[in-house]
Amino acid sequence: MSRIVRFHKTGDADVLKIEEVPLQNPAPGELRITVEAIGLNRAEIMFRNGMYLANPTFPSKIGYEASGTVDAIGPDVTGFKLGDRVSSIPAFSMSEYGVYGETAIVPARFVAHYPSNLNVNQATSIWMQYLTAWGGLIHHGKLQSGQSVLITAGGSSVALAAVQTARVVGAKPIVTTRTSAKKKPLKDAGAAEVIATQEEDIVARVNEITGGKGVSLVFDPIGGPILAQLAYATARGGQIIEYGALSTEPTPYPLFAALAKGLVIRGYTLFEVTAPWNTDVLARGVSFVTEQLKNGTFVPLIDKVFPFDKIADAHRYMESNEQIGKIVVTVP
Repeated sequence: MSRIVRFHKTGDADVLKIEEVPLQNPAPGELRITVEAIGLNRAEIMFRNGMYLANPTFPSKIGYEASGTVDAIGPDVTGFKLGDRVSSIPAFSMSEYGVYGETAIVPARFVAHYPSNLNVNQATSIWMQYLTAWGGLIHHGKLQSGQSVLITAGGSSVALAAVQTARVVGAKPIVTTRTSAKKKPLKDAGAAEVIATQEEDIVARVNEITGGKGVSLVFDPIGGPILAQLAYATARGGQIIEYGALSTEPTPYPLFAALAKGLVIRGYTLFEVTAPWNTDVLARGVSFVTEQLKNGTFVPLIDKVFPFDKIADAHRYMESNEQIGKIVVTVP
């Protein structure tokens, strides 16, 4: 038997239940992992609430990121052996392959060996955040040295990964957060400038920071009314990457700013990078992230760690928006 987390209806964190199920063996093309740590993502909150790109099929598993050791290998799988230390790349159906549990079966093509200089909590905190940032800023955004990038929702793990990614290419990361409470820790995490959106005017501050030019690139998971402000803070010919929909309000298209500045406003998700027809793109992203992790340029920031039995509390903490960095759940 194995304990896993499932939910039987959408709703608040209380719908998450730890249940005992028979231990399954991996099918062709799959691996089974003995899970040691789970990394939480905003996508899982939205999935649990029935507000994600994919809908749960009940009873539904949940979870994208786990780290641990390979304990069973399905037929036709190469490149892995029993005992390998690995982590999962978020690129599968959570209903079918969700990794919240003592064990997890996942497609082998979405499992990666992680660098030996990382501990298990860091290892479950890499692929969602760093591959998302790489795909948005480098693969699509073509961010260059000397450019400025505006990164919203600054306390999230993806935003912090974007800050580190911008620094790698020599760009200037400008980060937004709602209040000044997170300004110092975000600057300590590498932000060149931090804008508190409930206290400061985004457009005015960006113009002040950039000498009136605006930013070359915006990386935003929020959407909603803030998009108009972001458009006016973007330089002529700039690009806005929308990679989420955290706002509960409609997202009006900023037509006049887009026309006046020739803006590109692009929707983006990590699933573009991990799509089966983009194997070369995924390989480049994994190689880039792995190299930065090995040399210490990328360091996952862990905000808080919860035990497995407190998985609902971990979800509630994420919904509080108090965190700066990754929320991790350890599995005994």
